[in-house]
This record gives sequence, structure tokens and C-alpha cells, in this order.
Amino acid sequence: MLVPVFTLDLKQKILPGRVCIGKYDSAHACLTASTTADKVFIHNPHQRLGTSGGRMSLSQSSAEISLLNINQTVSAITAGVLTQARHGDTLVVGTPTNVLAYDVQNNADVFYKDVSDGANAIAIGRLGHHLSPMALIGGNCSIHGFDSEGNDPFWTVTGDNVTSLTLTDFDGDEENELLVGSEDFDIRVFKNEEIMDLAFGYALANGTVGVYEKLARWWRIKSKNQAIAIYSYDLDGDGVPELITGWSNGKIDARNDRSGEVMFKDNFQSTVAGIVEGDYRMDGKNQLIACSVDGEVRGYKASTAETRYSMMDVNIEQETIRELSQRRHTLLLELKNYEENQRMGSSGEIVYGKPSTAGDQVGIIPANTQLQTGLAINMGNEEKNKPPHVEIALATTNDTVIRAVIIFAEGIFEGESHVYHPRESILTSNIRIPLYPPKDVPVDLHIKAMVGYKASLHYHVFELTRQLPRFSMYALCTVAVTPPQGYVKFKLPERVARIVMWVNSNFLLLEDLQLDEDGALDVSFLSLRTSMPLLIQANNQCEMTIRTDDMELASDLIQALANYLNLEDLQVEADFPSELDQLASLLERVEEYHATRQRLSAEMADHSGVIRTLVVRAEDARLMSDMESMRHWYRELYNLNKDLISGYKIRCNNHQELLNCLKQVNQTIQKAGRLRAGKSKTAVISACRQAIKSNNVSALAKIIRTGSS
Repeated sequence: MLVPVFTLDLKQKILPGRVCIGKYDSAHACLTASTTADKVFIHNPHQRLGTSGGRMSLSQSSAEISLLNINQTVSAITAGVLTQARHGDTLVVGTPTNVLAYDVQNNADVFYKDVSDGANAIAIGRLGHHLSPMALIGGNCSIHGFDSEGNDPFWTVTGDNVTSLTLTDFDGDEENELLVGSEDFDIRVFKNEEIMDLAFGYALANGTVGVYEKLARWWRIKSKNQAIAIYSYDLDGDGVPELITGWSNGKIDARNDRSGEVMFKDNFQSTVAGIVEGDYRMDGKNQLIACSVDGEVRGYKASTAETRYSMMDVNIEQETIRELSQRRHTLLLELKNYEENQRMGSSGEIVYGKPSTAGDQVGIIPANTQLQTGLAINMGNEEKNKPPHVEIALATTNDTVIRAVIIFAEGIFEGESHVYHPRESILTSNIRIPLYPPKDVPVDLHIKAMVGYKASLHYHVFELTRQLPRFSMYALCTVAVTPPQGYVKFKLPERVARIVMWVNSNFLLLEDLQLDEDGALDVSFLSLRTSMPLLIQANNQCEMTIRTDDMELASDLIQALANYLNLEDLQVEADFPSELDQLASLLERVEEYHATRQRLSAEMADHSGVIRTLVVRAEDARLMSDMESMRHWYRELYNLNKDLISGYKIRCNNHQELLNCLKQVNQTIQKAGRLRAGKSKTAVISACRQAIKSNNVSALAKIIRTGSS
């Protein structure tokens, strides 16, 4: 149980998700957050921080608050030990274009770096075999690691814009792994520069919060509100932390990590901005600290082992009573339905194994009724404007009808569920539901179907689970297709029969494939999304060739095959002419955008100098009562200001285009890395980075093709 211990009103508007705790003098916990005025405030009720002459100034509203002027929108903020040589934590602030490491105690910059990919999330700590702590910056499809000197010894790419980062020993090897959440709905675990494809706990923008243990999901809940912050904190003193969630409607709840049961609730008047932990009362124990966007701060302490059984929050008491009352109502209704079914069933007659009219009215179905399912590929109908898709077929084993079907599946439907409810006039015992998976991932379809007779008032609910194969959106070709130009070639230390088993388990086939007479594999597929061909070939020596013009598809196939065969390392020869041509074009555009950015920055600096001159001249004319000259200089100032505004808009558009290009470049590098496995993947990503740094496009193309420069 959590016990409120203090409340503060900092009178500062806080940006959601930009809150942290730092011990800048190594002793006192300071609440740090970003304001809506492009500043960072540091609240320390124990002593004043900072000295004159630096970035930081004392707020006039409160002697306990110091303000750090950033002059850009703060996109991420955190504090931690960046170097052992400096006592206390270092504050790291990220903006859309830069990252600042700041020594709060001495009011001095540690380093200030341009980050063209932006800084959406920041974590500080040691990663893998790196001995020194780093500030890890997650941006536009990339992750940078800066040490205390501002050097970047770590860099890698990820699938989409990074939204969250955290460091933890995920696999228990006493080395930290980096957990990365991104906008493509994936959670990745990086061990050094290598990706471990494992899942973890999460909170999504659509209101879903859940907990995974590797690939096993313990629980998840979904709310109409958005989760702003999640944190782990042991609120009942049992040694096991609970999941604390702050919501957009101001609610804070604590849930059991295993069951998801609510153990504590509280409410702010406005959106929760962040949840942190620190010894704010200087009593030797950390408190859970929650902030709202209006600047309200509440501190909570955990109950002791002796008192946690005797304390009961009123809100939890009311919630428990409400849940038990709802459960009682549901059980009573279910009992009433059973009694009514028994009464009506006993009053009807059985004719040829089918219930009479009385039985029809209540939904009694034969005991041997089964619900059968099947998956198939439908090539669509152009006349009906129905694109190719996968469909799931449901059928009963007798003359009962399917009244409605609910399918739960992550990543396929908007809102994660789909309801099929046919009209009364077309009720049948078999139905087909189209599925359009947007990504090549295996999906569990959780199906609930209501089965009964047409005149039934109550229905029997069948529940079952069916897995959709990873590459279900690829139809087997029965005719010859034109081989694509792009390909991946490699040799595996395996039998070809194992490759056939992998194909049978990952593609949607009517019957299992078999080896050719000479012990080889040659199979063709057609993408239901793009109508592009895919060829998978392997000779009797297990020398494989995957032909496709889609580099991302090839990388997905390689990763799926490597996981299936437990490959520790895989080097390939690859060539994707269209992707490489597009990459060269993107790099040229990046250079153009960089040059334009530098030119615009120089023009803005020149205009700033002219503005100072015009203001001085206008004020001199005013003091000398020369109104005509004053009007002239202010007209010049007005025109120059319009030019500055136009230049700023051009610079913003240029920056956005630059980000889009960098995102595509990083995604191409990630796809090139995922064409390999293990150390080869890491080596390709590092080599690609060096080639981009040196602006060597030809070397970059060679690295993607061969895996080495």
C-alpha cells in the first residue's frame, strides 16, 4: 500500500514524459522536469544550485527552483552518473536537433552535440562490454551512445523512431542490455550492438499496458486513456515491485506484476506528467514521486511489512465491492439461463436428434457440436474491389448457425479485435472472415464464436486459438514467374529437409512441400500485398538463394530462418539494385539538405547582426527626435523580420525533409544488417556507419553486398 507523505505545488507547467530525479551534488535528490517555456527547472528544497554566469538562473517565484534555459523544445530528459571522475549526476537534455550534457552543480556544460536524428529518449548507464557509462540517445531510427567527453563509441539502427529506452540485465549475465521501444510496435533488446528478438513489458499510445516475461505474456489491460508514464516500485514491502502507471486523465494506479490486479489508485486534477523515485525527505528511504502537468507533486511511501495487511485504501475497498457485485450479477444471470434452458428443454420433444421448437428458443445445441476452423488464401476479386487476402473459415458440424464471431489479434485489426455479425437473413453454419496482416509476424488468433439455432435466444460460445503463420500473405505459385533482380545467397550447415520444414511451418500451404527428385528445393510465392514474386531455392548442398526485390522481406526471411535453425552467425552475399540506387539518391539529398541548413544558419546569423544595428539606429533616432529616420529604420527592421520568418519556415521544412531522408537511410542500414546474423550483423552496421561518416557511397554499396568493406 502507498501512503501519501507530501504534496507540493511548483507553479510550473510540466511537459508529459519529461521528468527525472538527479543527485547533482551526489547527496540531495532534485526533481527535474521540462517546462512548456523551453526551460528545464530543478527543484531542490535542501540547497540552492548553480552559480552566476552560466546557463542556469534562480527562479524569482521560488528560491528552491533553478531554471536552465534550453531555447528549444525539450524532447527527452534524464539524469545519471556519466563519469566516475565527477561527483554527482549529470543532467542530459535532448532536443529535436541537439543533446546537452550539463553539470548542474557547477553550472557548466559537459558537452553539447548536434544529433541530426533527434533525441526522443535518453538512458544513462553501462551497456554490455563497454566499461564506461554512456548517455544513450534514441532518435529517428537510430541510437547514439555518448561518453563523458562527448565521443560516440556506440551507434546502431532500429526499425522506427525510438520512443523509450531503458538499461537492465535482461538475460542475467551481469551485463546490461538496452531495451528499445519504437513506433513500429516492436520492443527490441540490444546486447551490445546485436539485437535479441525478445519481448518485454510495455505501455502503448492506444492505452494498452501489460507485462511480458520474455515471450510469455502475464497480463495486459486496455484503457480509453493514454498511459503517460510507467514505473516499477515495491508498494507493499514484499520485495516484489508492482507496475505503477500514470494516465492522461490524471489517474495513477499500481498493479500486481503477475496478475494485473489493481492494488492502489489515486487521482490528479490534470494529466500525469511523470513518475520517479527518490529520497526527497532525506530520511534514508526512497519515495515514489508523481507529477502532474500543472506542477502538482505528490510523494508516497511504501507501507511496512507489519502494517500492509491492516491498511486498506478506501478506493480499493470500493473497487473490490463493485467487482464482486458485478461477478455476483453475472453468475446469477448465468444460473437463470441454465434453469430456463433445462425447463424449456425438458418440455420439448426430440425429433431425429434435433430439439423441438421449445428447445430452439433457448439455444440448446447437440452435445457433439464442434466448431471447425481453417486458414486459406483468397486471391481477391477486382470487380468487387476486394484485394487478395488471407481468410479464416469457421463451420459447425451440424445444422446449427454461427450468430457472431469475435477475433482478438495483435497487429491485424485496429483496436486489436474484430467483430463479425451477419444479418439474420444470411445466417449459416459456415462463414469466412478476411484478414489483412500488415506485417510479416506470427499472430495468435483468439476466436470466440456464438453458435445456436436461428430461433435461439441464448447461444453457446466456442473459444479457440489458431496461429497465423509468419509469411501467410504469400501465395504459392503454380506457374513460372520472372525471377526478381534482388537476391541473397548463402550456405547453411544444415540438411535441405530442415529448410523444407521451415517453409512448411512459416508459409500458408494447402499441403506440405516435398524435396525434388535430386534433393533440392525450388519454390515460388507471390506477395498478396504487392504482387511481387519471391523465390526460395536450395540445392542438395544446402546452398540457398532467396530472390526478391523487397530487401525488408529478405531480411525478415533471414531472421526467421536463423531463429528456426539457431544460427549463431550467418554471412551472406546480397544485391538489391533498386534499394542501392535509392540509397545513393537519399545520401545525395542528405548532403543537399545539410548544405542548405548551413547556408540558412549563416544567413540567420548575418540577419541577427543587422537587426542589432537597426535597433540601435532606430533608438538613436528616437532619442534625437528624428521621427522620419526612426520610421525608416523600423521599416527596415520589419522587412528583415519578415525575411527571417520566411527563412525559419524554410529551415523547418528542410529539417523535416532531412529527418525523413535520414530515417530511410537508417532503415536501409538496418535491413542490410538483418540480412546477416550474429557478429556479421554487427560488423555490417558498424561498417555502414563508417562509410556514411566518410561519405563513401561506393564502399557503402559494397558493404551491403558483401558484408565487408
